[in-house]
Amino acid sequence: MKKQTGNKTLAENRKARHDYFIEESMEAGIELVGTEVKSIRAGKANLRDSYADILNGEIFIRNMHVSPYEQGNIFNRDPLRDRKLLLHKSEISRLLGYTTQKGYTLIPLSLYLKNGRVKVNLAVARGKKDYDKRDAMLEKAAKRDIDRQMKERLR
Repeated sequence: MKKQTGNKTLAENRKARHDYFIEESMEAGIELVGTEVKSIRAGKANLRDSYADILNGEIFIRNMHVSPYEQGNIFNRDPLRDRKLLLHKSEISRLLGYTTQKGYTLIPLSLYLKNGRVKVNLAVARGKKDYDKRDAMLEKAAKRDIDRQMKERLR
């Protein structure tokens, strides 16, 4: 059987880009059990309120909801359990340096398949204030209006 080489997005945290300024993002592996992988492949993962935390030199993703697999019976785990992320020590220490600064946090942006393995796109983010969100919405609306006007002129 031929391996897939493309990336297939399985779950996305759309609210993250609205609520946070994304400073840097990186790819990380995730430690899962078999029924969780099957459930994630079926698209039953939710990243909405999840975040990553560094404990004892290891990174864990918290509040990521993976629905129990229907045919998993006794092998299913707790849907909200902490899951370990797989990164090199140098990457973890760099992320630790970011998170010790005030206002920075680690947010998962998406779950995707890469060469048959589940990966997480992890971002270093800084929270937005309400006025920042309003400014971003105004910029987006202005860009949409400009694009619409350009399209009409080219006709």
